[in-house]
Amino acid sequence: MALPHPDPVAAGQESVWDYPRPPRIEQVDTPVTIDFGRLRIVDTTDVVRVLETSHPPVYYLPIAAFAPGTLVAADGSSFCEFKGAARYFDVRVGDAVAERAAWNYPHPSPGYELLTDRVAVYAAPMDRCTVAGETVTPQPGLFYGGWVTSWVRGPFKGGPGSMGW
Repeated sequence: MALPHPDPVAAGQESVWDYPRPPRIEQVDTPVTIDFGRLRIVDTTDVVRVLETSHPPVYYLPIAAFAPGTLVAADGSSFCEFKGAARYFDVRVGDAVAERAAWNYPHPSPGYELLTDRVAVYAAPMDRCTVAGETVTPQPGLFYGGWVTSWVRGPFKGGPGSMGW
């Protein structure tokens, strides 16, 4: 299967086709917020992002940055060939529940230790997720957890026809 042609990149933008594989991990000092159940459950600048070819960044936030009680251990696990074994969380605020909407790597693989005690969240089931004040768009598809902003260009894995990328 042929890879897609990268979208044009303007000044101040990044192409996901310039991201590496295996993924790069980097700490960034940028404000990130998450709202769910009409409550701000995260407001932090302690952010790690994972950058992988064809994927918008996945943002990992400290577990301690989440409002108490909003992350509840959920059934199931998965495995990433790069980051290791993941566990899942439901996100809960009162009667509002987003099942398996967050995940982390309790014992990440070598090279990904910055992910220890951090959680990533699928943007779609949340009320709103922001990076640097901009509301994010969820990565296409139902499997991947990247957050799309105006400074990240695709096309992005997860949409129709992207399975073989």
